[in-house]
Amino acid sequence: MISPGELRVSFEPHNDAPRKFVIDGVVNHNIAATGQAAYYPVQYYLRGADDEVLGGLLAEIWGAWLHVRIVWVAEPARGRGHARAMLAAAEDYAVRRGCRGAHLETFSFQARPLYEKLGYSIFGEIADYPPGHSEFFMKKTFA
Repeated sequence: MISPGELRVSFEPHNDAPRKFVIDGVVNHNIAATGQAAYYPVQYYLRGADDEVLGGLLAEIWGAWLHVRIVWVAEPARGRGHARAMLAAAEDYAVRRGCRGAHLETFSFQARPLYEKLGYSIFGEIADYPPGHSEFFMKKTFA
C-alpha cells in the first residue's frame, strides 16, 4: 500500500517516457470496463516529391468509432482536396473495421465548413475558446 506522503505531483511537459505509460493505463482501464479491446491507430500522410511530409491525418479507432484528432495540410498544398482525400481514406478504413461513425474537434478558425460539407454535424460547442472563437465537436454516422 502506498501512503499519501510517498506521492508527489511533478510537472514534466517534455518527458514522453511516462506519457505512454499513463495513456496505456487509461486504455487498459477502458478495455476492462467496456470489453472493447479492438484499437487501431489511423495515420495518413500527404508527401511531396522528396518524401517531405506536407500534411497528415492522425486518428484512432476504438469502440466502433473513428476519432479524428488532427487533420493538417501545409499552406502550399491547401485547397486541392488533400484533407478531403485523407478523411475519406480514414473513413473508408473505419467502415472496413466495423465503425458506426466518426467524431472530431475543430475550431471556428479551422475546417468546420469542410467537415459540414462531408456530412459532419455539430453536437457540442465551447464558446469563446479561445477568446473570440469557438471549439466545435462534430460527428458523422456511417450508413
